[in-house]
Amino acid sequence: MIDKNAILLERKKKIDAKMDKIKHKIVVMSGKGGVGKTTTAINLAYGLSVKGYKVGVLDADLHGPNVPIMFGVEGKKLSKVSEPLKISDNLCISSLSFFIPDDNPVIWKGPQKITAIMELLEGIEWKELDFLIVDLPPGTGDETLAIAQNINSANALIVSTPQNVSILDSKRALKFAKLINLKVLGMIENMSGFVCPDCSKEVHIFKKGGIEKVAKETKTEFLGSVPLDANIVESGDNGLPFISSDSLASRKMNDIIEKIIKKITS
Repeated sequence: MIDKNAILLERKKKIDAKMDKIKHKIVVMSGKGGVGKTTTAINLAYGLSVKGYKVGVLDADLHGPNVPIMFGVEGKKLSKVSEPLKISDNLCISSLSFFIPDDNPVIWKGPQKITAIMELLEGIEWKELDFLIVDLPPGTGDETLAIAQNINSANALIVSTPQNVSILDSKRALKFAKLINLKVLGMIENMSGFVCPDCSKEVHIFKKGGIEKVAKETKTEFLGSVPLDANIVESGDNGLPFISSDSLASRKMNDIIEKIIKKITS
C-alpha cells in the first residue's frame, strides 16, 4: 500500500533542500488581477540581476503564465522541468508555459494545481541564487497557499492599483500573507498617476495615494508608487522590462528595488 503521507514528506524534504540554497525568496502577490503584478515581478527580477545578483523567476500563475512573453521568449519549449531558461548571465526563469501547447487553457482542480506547484518546486534546479522571485496568481487560492507552505522563509510583496476595488482586495491579500506567516516586505502602488508626455501634467486616472494610506493603517511599509507610462506596455509586449530604459516609471521602480535590497539584506 502506498503511503501518501510518506511521499509528501519526502517531496517536502527535497523542496526544502533546494530552497535552502536560495538566499532570499520573494513572492509577488495581488488581491486581484490586472494591477501589474507580473510586470512588477519581472522588473524587480531584472533590476536585481543588472545589479549583479543571481536571480531566478518562477511563474506560478498556472492559468495565466505571462512571464515568458514579458522576457521575449513566449513559445519557447523546454524538454526538462529541471532546467530553467537562461535570460542572461544573472537571470533565469521557469514557467508552465514552457511545457504546455501555446494558447491551451489549464483546466485543473485544486489538487492538480497543488501537485503541479510541488513538481515545479521539487524539479527545478536553480542551483545557488541570491533571489528567487515568484509571480503568484491573483487572489488567495490554492497556488498561493501551496507556495507559502513549501518555500521556507518567503517574503511577500503586495502590489495594487489605487482605486477602491483594488484597495479592498489588497487588504485581503495582506491579511492572507500575515495569516500564513509570510514576512511582508511592503506594498507598492502601481499605475499611480499618469504624466502626459505632451504637457507634463499629471492625471490621476486610477486615483492616487490609496495604497500608501492602507500601508499606514496596517503598519506596513509603503515601498513606493509607479506611474502609468506608455513605455511599460510597449516594453512588456516587446519582451524587455521597462526598467531597462530611462523613464519616470523606471526611476521609481529602481528606488523601490533599492529599498527592498536594503530591507531584505540588512
